[in-house]
Amino acid sequence: MIQHAGLIARRRGGLWRGVLIEAPSGAGKSDLAIRALDHGFRLVADDRVLLWWAGGRLYGRAPDILAGQIEVRGQGIVQVAPLAFSEIALLVQLGPSERLPDPECAPFLGVQIPQIRIDPFEVSAPHKIVLALSAFDAAHKRRI
Repeated sequence: MIQHAGLIARRRGGLWRGVLIEAPSGAGKSDLAIRALDHGFRLVADDRVLLWWAGGRLYGRAPDILAGQIEVRGQGIVQVAPLAFSEIALLVQLGPSERLPDPECAPFLGVQIPQIRIDPFEVSAPHKIVLALSAFDAAHKRRI
């Protein structure tokens, strides 16, 4: 399954924890991914993510033709060192967020993924993703 989204990942406890970023075109997916690189994340895929499941877990990677490429508005397509693939541990929907939202999950290929909503242009957005990854891993007692 190919999803119109971005995928970044951060290493924690020896494993890569992926964050799928979804929003309409032009909403700030790539911008947020670029800023997240300065917070210990690596790019897995920009714009299109190939999803699959195995062993009850969801994984993603870039289509071969897009691997290592990210769109930088005003500059074009830029090459970065990509991560080949990652398990997806969190879904980030871009847009205004509630002050105290109820926990939510989204189904992808039969796998429930915790999800949050973030304003991509807030300075704290990449750090909020780091906090959410930690919180969901602890709450779900996931292997991290």
